[in-house]
This record gives sequence, C-alpha cells and structure tokens, in this order.
Amino acid sequence: MKSYLCAIGTANPPHKIPQMQIAAFMAAALQFDEQDTRKLKALYRVSGIGQRYTVLEDYARQNGSFTFFPNTPSLEPFPGVQQRMNLYKQHAVDLSEEAVRSCLSKISGTHLADLTHLITVSCTGMYAPGLDIELVERLGLPTTVQRTAVNFMGCYAAFNAIKLADAICKATPTARVMLVCTEICTIHFQKHAEQDHLVSNALFGDGAAAVLMQGEPCREVSLELQSFHCDLAPAGKREMAWHIGDTGFEMTLSSYVPDLIKNGIRELTDRLLQGLKTTMAEIKLFAIHPGGRRILEVIEQELGLSRNDNRFAYQVLRDFGNMSSATVLFVLQALMDELTHKDKNEPVLSFAFGPGLTLESMLLKVHYAEAAPTL
Repeated sequence: MKSYLCAIGTANPPHKIPQMQIAAFMAAALQFDEQDTRKLKALYRVSGIGQRYTVLEDYARQNGSFTFFPNTPSLEPFPGVQQRMNLYKQHAVDLSEEAVRSCLSKISGTHLADLTHLITVSCTGMYAPGLDIELVERLGLPTTVQRTAVNFMGCYAAFNAIKLADAICKATPTARVMLVCTEICTIHFQKHAEQDHLVSNALFGDGAAAVLMQGEPCREVSLELQSFHCDLAPAGKREMAWHIGDTGFEMTLSSYVPDLIKNGIRELTDRLLQGLKTTMAEIKLFAIHPGGRRILEVIEQELGLSRNDNRFAYQVLRDFGNMSSATVLFVLQALMDELTHKDKNEPVLSFAFGPGLTLESMLLKVHYAEAAPTL
C-alpha cells in the first residue's frame, strides 16, 4: 500500500509586521538603552526574516495604544497563561478553517464530507473540547470523523502527523485524512533579556497549514511518501526547550542548536536513505524546516547543498519567519507550486527539528499524473 500528500493549504492572520518594526517593539518593551537596542536590531537584521504575521496588532503599535499588552512602561502586569490561551482559542479555529478550505480548493473531487480522519497539531495552545472538535463543527464534518491531537511536540510535529496519516492510509485505502498544523507563536512573547530569549523572540510568527493525504494519487501533482527516519541528540535537550510558565509558554533556543544539527544531519540522512534506491547525489529537491538562517547554512555546509537548493526554506523564512510545526508544510507547498512534469519521480528530502533535540527526516517522491487524453 502507498500514501500520497495530495494538497497543502495555508493561512496567516491579517497583521503583517516588518521584522525591524518588531525589533523596535521588543527594544521598547525590554526598556533597552541605546547600545542594547543597536545590538538587538543587528540580531533582527541578520535573521533572514523580512516580515512576520501575528494575531497581535500591538507589535505595530506604540505603548499607549496596546489592546493586549498593558499600556505601562514595563508592560506590567504582564499577561498570564489564561489571557494568552483565550487569545489562542479566539484565533486558532479561524486560521485552521481557512487553511483546510484552501487545501481542498486545490484539488477536485474531494469534499469536506469525504474526510474520514482529522489530525490537529499545535504546541502554542491547548484547551478541551479542543481545536479538533471546533473544526468538526465549523466545517460541518461528519461527527463520526476520527480525531487525533498531536500537542506540544514543537517544530517537528508535522512529521509525526504525516507519519500517522501515512499509517492510516496504508491500513485503510479509502481513508481521506486532513491534518492541520496551527501555531500562534507570537502570543508567547516573554520579557527576558537573556540571549536565548532574544533569539526566540526574533524568529517566530503565526500561521496554519492543512494537508490532505490519501491512499491514491490525485489528478494533480502529489508527493508519494517513501521513508521516514527520526533520531535524538540528547546532548541538546537543554538547548531547545519549551516550558509552560506563569506568564505563557517559554521557549529556549540556544545558539548551539545549529552546531548540534550539523553534527547529526549527515548520519540522519544516511540512515533515511539506507536500503532505498536513492543516493544523496540524486536528490535535487529539498524541503527543510527553516528553524533559523544559521540552521539552514550549517545543513548546506554538511550536505553540500547550495542556497538555491534550499531556496524554498529561505523564501518561507523571509516571508513568514518560523511558525513552528506549520513551517515545513509552507516549504513543501512552495516546492509543490513549482513542480512540473519534468520533476516526475524525482525524490524530495525534508527535515525538521525540535525539542529533544529531535531530528526528523522524510523522503518523498514526485508523482505527476498525466493528463487524460482528449476524446
């Protein structure tokens, strides 16, 4: 049995904020002096990010006109977990619905009523009854649709959802699986001046991506799932972490993460390709999670890739920032949008990384359906 990734739809909230405008907000919120503000803006300039999307318009406003953060010089009393989760609940289902409808608009012959399974993925908010049930109601899905939630796994969680959908499709050839990654990262801004927190605040944006998977290819271009391989680098479990604190979810993202990924990426790739009729030299298409500019660069150095090979990751990083689990699906969508019949049967190598330090890899193959003959 086989499974296919047939279509991807994406969605972002309406507030598109230039990266340097966010830098100015952060410097003011942290009450930085001129020297620290200059250093912070330098960090934002070299991030590779041009803009990010957010549910919070405060990032584009001046203190005194905030609607979420307190209009005080220190932003105290700082918003707590409940306030942030209320904001997540307010926006998550809207973004998810938009991504699902966008996904189905790209493929003919599959409708909401045909969906048999729904997988929701998020690490930036939780509640129950949750996003999955709200989506069933909002989309008018059958109440019998089988639901699974993949929560709090971080940037690599889309891979776990894809692996689950792959198993479902292979076990039940008639299954139509919709998986939705929805992340509202920007509600978790933490007012800490440590370098790791400054880096985290410089990277993350909000977005959702929905994927339709099934046991047969679509008439349009599809990606056939070939193989997965996952590994852990336990030495890095403190370098990338995600904890729930009193005032929201606190991300730790150390500057050592790129080096840890560089040390493990070659072995990860070799094990993924082991036993397959594919070598690294044959792969020309890549969909790499842009956890940050430096992460992309060290992977290129280790695997001998060019910036052009990695262009889809850079494009998503520039236009959206890091949207946690949804990001690699944005990259795959950008890749799929450029595929033509010339790419038929070409392998696609994909990576994502997250807390643990977890390294996920996936090999896909381009399936391009020939047009039916005209009678």
